[in-house]
Amino acid sequence: MAKLPASPEKLISDFGPHLNYAPQEGYPGRDEPDASVKTHCCFCGMQCGIQLLVKNNKVVGFEPWMEFPFNEGRLCPKGIQRYLQDNHPDRLLEPLQRVEGEGFKPVSWDKAMDRVTSEIQRIQDAYGKDAFAVLSGVSLTNEKSYLMGKFARVAIKTSNLDYNGRLCMVSAGAGNKKAFGLDRTSNTYADLEHAEVIIVAGANVSETFPTLTHWLWRARDNGAKLIVIDPRVIPLARTADIHLPVKPGTDSALYGAMLKYLGDHDMLDHDFINNHTTGFEETLSAVQDYTLEWAAATTGIEIEKIRQAAELWGKAKTSFLLHARGIEHHSKGVDNVLGCINLVLATGRIGRPYCGYGTITGQGNGQGGREQGHKCDQLPGNRDITNPEHRAYVAGVWGIPESELPGKGLTAWELIEAIHRGEVKGLLSICFNPLVSLPNNNYVREALEKLEFYVAIDFFLSETARHADIVLAGSLHEEEEGTVTTAEGRVVRIRRAVTPPGNARADTAIILELAARLGAKDKFTYADSEAIFNELRVASKGGTADYFGITYKKIEDNMGVFWPCPSEDHPGTPRLWEDKKFATPDGKAHFNPVKFKEPSEVTDAEFPVVLTTGRVVSQYLSGSQTRRIGKLVNLIPEPLLEIHPALASTYNIRQREMVRVTTRRGTAEFPANIVETIRKDTVFIPYHWPGKKSANQLTIGTLDPISKIPEFKVCACRLTPLGVISTPGETHAFDSI
Repeated sequence: MAKLPASPEKLISDFGPHLNYAPQEGYPGRDEPDASVKTHCCFCGMQCGIQLLVKNNKVVGFEPWMEFPFNEGRLCPKGIQRYLQDNHPDRLLEPLQRVEGEGFKPVSWDKAMDRVTSEIQRIQDAYGKDAFAVLSGVSLTNEKSYLMGKFARVAIKTSNLDYNGRLCMVSAGAGNKKAFGLDRTSNTYADLEHAEVIIVAGANVSETFPTLTHWLWRARDNGAKLIVIDPRVIPLARTADIHLPVKPGTDSALYGAMLKYLGDHDMLDHDFINNHTTGFEETLSAVQDYTLEWAAATTGIEIEKIRQAAELWGKAKTSFLLHARGIEHHSKGVDNVLGCINLVLATGRIGRPYCGYGTITGQGNGQGGREQGHKCDQLPGNRDITNPEHRAYVAGVWGIPESELPGKGLTAWELIEAIHRGEVKGLLSICFNPLVSLPNNNYVREALEKLEFYVAIDFFLSETARHADIVLAGSLHEEEEGTVTTAEGRVVRIRRAVTPPGNARADTAIILELAARLGAKDKFTYADSEAIFNELRVASKGGTADYFGITYKKIEDNMGVFWPCPSEDHPGTPRLWEDKKFATPDGKAHFNPVKFKEPSEVTDAEFPVVLTTGRVVSQYLSGSQTRRIGKLVNLIPEPLLEIHPALASTYNIRQREMVRVTTRRGTAEFPANIVETIRKDTVFIPYHWPGKKSANQLTIGTLDPISKIPEFKVCACRLTPLGVISTPGETHAFDSI
């Protein structure tokens, strides 16, 4: 994507009606806005800079923020239209209480908070502290992520706290920490521009992170070779030098075979390996049988393409490897991540200009949210909750005895299983929609119905919140001050543009009042979000994700600061490992042997087709926000079943014919979209829709043993054509939710 010009007229010619920007002086046809607020997009981990236009305490439009260094004014379709959710009629304006037989009724804040407090206390008195669980979200700012971790452990005093990053970044985080001792993309994305070879694995960048595409195109303009690894010919793959259409679930076989090829042909950086790493010989030995012939048979990729990819990677002087959920949403997601890292370490191309490795963060604060301590095994600063020294330090910051700090709890999916077992009786969630996001969602629905009490904090009545006993009307991204951390590791400022409408409240105010009502007021005395951030800085000090030297002013003065930043006179760290001192105990990067394993569910005579899932350009995560923006809905109004013509012919499936997809979890029906851009043994369904349109009725709850991420990206299915041709926009009886 070319850099946006400064000319408003050129902006309009490039982007047409999608760009809310007037070339004339002032704003003809409408009043001047009261303010233009520099902040960041509320969606993916790119966290693009944007200026929100405000009139009468409402967001009424936007302008590009040309100076912000990552996106330089560029925005994707979601970013351009994000402001349209602000004044949506579905916005929750007051607390709601479920009334048997009548649905939801408004209730006062005092009564709602009384009910929540009394139910938490009742359940914990009857069943124990861990019988009440908390599910948090990484669309929250760093301040709120930190606050939720402290609130769950100090006010509710439960160990059962987890977050929706469990469905996103945890395999990458576990792999990064095993290899480097630290979990962050190694370089800024600007370093892509001068990389000779770039591998993008399991990341549909053009649709899900469109503004990142600019840096890839800049690299291509400079002669970079691009290798795309994906079961589908995604838009980025159409112009790639090499596309490797890997069979879902076989990624680690590919990376292992490439590593063996590098070793066999001595395309290794021996100096880096010998002086700055451990475990190489064991790692290479683990893949000694991984011939190109074996890899081709296992992955379904042509031998010559695998060889060409290994040759390009091995001979490059500079390179960058990026991956996302396509390799992480597996029961062996950590192995897949480590397989990628092994390729980077073997060639020594990390810790220097234009050489990097990183995870493309999917959720808005997916990077910062996995550092601040609102996941079941983590404390602020990305500390380990099972480590006595880490526990003692954070307990000291929080002013509680270490013995009162709860231990490691259950992950998000394990909490659903615990509800079924009767071990968890109550739940509080914030900005998490597990009924759409989690696999096997009929099982999730049954769990929600078994809870004795459920309270949801949100700004829309999500599909999950419809099962709540109390819904507390919370705040949007732009309704509180705070910070987030971009996928590059850059901590940036979220500025409050407006206040919550009606009788809705800021999320922070809700949590602080609940903490006070639960008897922990003295531990939650913050004047504002900056005060929370300042405590976060102290809590993170000395951790691998060290924010101590970052202040609001420093962020403002520099348009963001890269962590780690251990002191206020430290400039931050845009590029990691330049001193070759890694964050591991021995200061070296660690190779990790990876042996290929089959996915948890393989095809057979009963379920002969591979099903994989993912995103589309116009929707975000569970769709709770983007499905309320008309122009985004019009782009892709419903999920389609992508299927190759050869596979469609086998079943006599016609274009737009409704097809029943059946797995061992359930069935769902989708219109067929016959395309040549997918493997002949695989079908693809996007997952942003709820109810009868939900792909996650079909997916499997098998977890990676280390990261506990579900295996969204591969399961076995069968297809049944229904003989009904669906017209776009047409409603069928089986579409209802």
